[in-house]
Amino acid sequence: MMDKSNSIFGFQGQYRFLSNFWMVPVVIDYWIFPSSEHAYQASKSEDPSYWRMIQALPTPGQAKRAGRRAKLRPDWEDIKLDYMSQIVWGKFNNSDLRQKLVLTGNKELVEANNWNDRFWGTDMNGNGQNNLGKIIMRVREEISK
Repeated sequence: MMDKSNSIFGFQGQYRFLSNFWMVPVVIDYWIFPSSEHAYQASKSEDPSYWRMIQALPTPGQAKRAGRRAKLRPDWEDIKLDYMSQIVWGKFNNSDLRQKLVLTGNKELVEANNWNDRFWGTDMNGNGQNNLGKIIMRVREEISK
């Protein structure tokens, strides 16, 4: 089990803004999406009609569910971390979110979840790669300079 004393463990409550489900416009490849979740799910495909469909969905949850049926671009596994990094940068172009992120100080940001996504986050015991948390911490480090 991880030490949670200097962590934000789970993107809930006052830290919900760290979640990809936070509704704030994100621009990726000149397209505007209603949330970073929408942008990420669209990025899985190279089909512009799929991007338009994802863009039009009203909630991040609907975008995530639609993304499970995406026809993945052939290089997806090689580029998904790069896309997520671009998306997170785009999200924190918002000055209010940027300020909130900086105010998290040097706390470890852990996308703890109960759906066992151990690639982007961790399970509730802290087991996982926490790639989303790591990307957000890198963005925070850069904008805090």
